[in-house]
Amino acid sequence: MLNRRNFLTAAVGVAAAGGLAACAKEDDSSSSSSSEGGSKAITLGFSQVGSESGWRSANTDSVKEAAKEAGYTLKFSDAQQKQENQISAIRSFIAQKVDVIAFSPVVVTGWDAVLKEAKAKKIPVVLTDRSVETSDESLFVTLVGSDFTDEGRRAAKILEKVLEKAGHKGPVKIAQLEGTTGAAPAIERAKGFKEVMDADHKDDWKIVVSQTGDFTRAGGKQVMAAFLQSNPDIDVLFAHNDDMGIGAIQAIEAAGKKPGKDILIVTVDGVKDGFVAMSEGKINAIVECNPLLGPQLMEVVKKVKDGETVERWIKTKESDFMQDQAKEALPTRKY
Repeated sequence: MLNRRNFLTAAVGVAAAGGLAACAKEDDSSSSSSSEGGSKAITLGFSQVGSESGWRSANTDSVKEAAKEAGYTLKFSDAQQKQENQISAIRSFIAQKVDVIAFSPVVVTGWDAVLKEAKAKKIPVVLTDRSVETSDESLFVTLVGSDFTDEGRRAAKILEKVLEKAGHKGPVKIAQLEGTTGAAPAIERAKGFKEVMDADHKDDWKIVVSQTGDFTRAGGKQVMAAFLQSNPDIDVLFAHNDDMGIGAIQAIEAAGKKPGKDILIVTVDGVKDGFVAMSEGKINAIVECNPLLGPQLMEVVKKVKDGETVERWIKTKESDFMQDQAKEALPTRKY
């Protein structure tokens, strides 16, 4: 079984979160009927992590646009990076008797209590983008999203190409900007990268410093500045998303170094701003993580509402890009 699908960890209790509904931002995007012959619209409750990055904003837009296109009534909540807000939103969706609940979890653990409440009311739950660890696999129907562990492996493999192209010889000192602590992409991208590093580069690659930048540009800039103070001889930066990498570029330049040359940079996501930085020679490679999950999600929601069987994990299609591909690919980027 793939690591991402490890559902055996007991969840953290969250029963005290019910009174926090006012903390999250909620809005309803309603249609009077579905696009199929005027039948009653599906009502979907969707709780988003927040708006911490360009990737997340594109993901939110994709969900909203796809729901509108499908004719669904969408009840949307922004958790502002707080699990208690997300749990409160899910409880609100349950109280409103939505047809399906979908959410992109802030962190991996702590969901059993609220998911059991949804199950008790016979409201199916679909995960998007990120996985959770639960004591009961039946608490959600499916995950629509990427293989983050494989993204970490892909980042390590593309770093091999970056180092070769740069003519780097000898030991490689790596700084890692991690995503939000406890979030699935942070945990799994780090794990996948280390798998390849330990298997193929145990003697020459070393992560000399690693810390969360919380998936934000401001976090990436601040943490990278601290990295350069403690480890001025870093060779490589592996950032768990483009936004942290872009923030780190500012810190690298402020320190009088050239990003993409003095410090080689590999990031994950593939947002337009990341491709701009790569076209300018400041990022060496990007591992794509596709945020445009809306159409896939709406298709899955309809199947789930109709009682159809769906795959346990519906993966997204993604690519990897080297610096010399950036200028050609940039005009085609949709996010």
